[in-house]
Amino acid sequence: MALTGRFALLVALGVIPVVAAGLAGAPAAWLALVGWLAVALGAGVLDLSLAASPRRVALTRELPDRVRLGEMVEGSLAVRNLGTRMLRATVRDGWDPSAGLAGANRAPVVAPPGERRRIPQSFSPWRRGDRRTDQVTVRSAGPLGLWSRQATLAAPGRIRVLPPFHSRVHLPARLTRLRELDGRTPLLIRGQGTEFDSIREYVRGDDVRSIDWRATARRNDPEAPGSMRLMVRTWRPERDRRIVIVADTSRTAAARIADEPRLDTSYEASLLLAALASHAGDRVDFLAYDRRLRGRVHGSSGPELLARMVDTMAGIDAELIEADWAAVPAQVRRVTSRHALVVLLTAADAPGSARGLLSVLPQLTTRHTVIVASVADPGLIAASRARGDLDETYAAAAAERALLDGARVEAAIRRLGGLTVRAAPQQLPPALADLYLELKASGRL
Repeated sequence: MALTGRFALLVALGVIPVVAAGLAGAPAAWLALVGWLAVALGAGVLDLSLAASPRRVALTRELPDRVRLGEMVEGSLAVRNLGTRMLRATVRDGWDPSAGLAGANRAPVVAPPGERRRIPQSFSPWRRGDRRTDQVTVRSAGPLGLWSRQATLAAPGRIRVLPPFHSRVHLPARLTRLRELDGRTPLLIRGQGTEFDSIREYVRGDDVRSIDWRATARRNDPEAPGSMRLMVRTWRPERDRRIVIVADTSRTAAARIADEPRLDTSYEASLLLAALASHAGDRVDFLAYDRRLRGRVHGSSGPELLARMVDTMAGIDAELIEADWAAVPAQVRRVTSRHALVVLLTAADAPGSARGLLSVLPQLTTRHTVIVASVADPGLIAASRARGDLDETYAAAAAERALLDGARVEAAIRRLGGLTVRAAPQQLPPALADLYLELKASGRL
């Protein structure tokens, strides 16, 4: 049972008869007060007895199964009155704040017996993962609106919030570059890979080392009897190569760089690289790892690959633990025993935090091509250039030291046979994709 503001107003109105009766003496005032309270309580009990039962209500939801982070989606909560009395209720839905339910989470409902009312809802989630609700509270009021009956009913609902994949805006330009490598554009820019593609006529600008003299000897020039046309071999980037993406989900991934967690930037870079490699005909595997395997995508290609990756990434957040880099080579071996491109998305900005990575890097570089991709902090670069006063000078010195530490780690990775790419959060996904295309063009995969 719950009291409403109308009941409080009704009790407050008793001041008028009490004051009027008080002019006739104290006993009359007390009698008026007791009488008014009795009338108010009687009205409340009568109103409560006429209220519809909040438990005789059926609740159904219509929700989207998945939504990208930051997008607006529509849903609804349907309330059906199973009782024999008019339902005058306030319905409160118990969504988490991160679900981004627009407006108030309370809605008035008036439903005659046996009828159904739909409450429209709009969601704009601001956090990845499963946004859930388990219960709905129904407060049913009587015809006078004095007292209400209240019950909390089970009405589970879930919306899976996927990574936004903002970096997909860079995909068309990289696909154009990929087609150029494959020699499928009018620009006649051929790939420099190691897989033989076809034989065609020589054009100015072709590498003379690609001339196929046997094919040339069999190709007579009809415009010049007795002469031959030069024929060249064309090549295309290797296909069906293995790409293993390992996203570090340890404590360093929880840091926010440019108002974005490192882990979210890693996800953006992983999705762009996976989409590009899938179009290139390579096979992509994704691992999310810290001290245990948090998520894995294996054996998928095409649209299914990205769908499974975003679904796996949605429920994985950074853990405040140290990464166990010693187990990473074994995780990669479980995925493939062949030579692969291994991409490690982690923080490589301090010698202390990168010690574990550097200790196992030789085990990976002896068998695979390894890229270590990390996020650069634009704030450090800006702070290192500020010299306005003494405080800014000290901050610039500290920022410069942090940048030098990052450069030392990158140099150590390169000495151990790895490749590095480091950029601001918005630039890291395209920078990683460009490095992949560069390796593809040079036949190093």
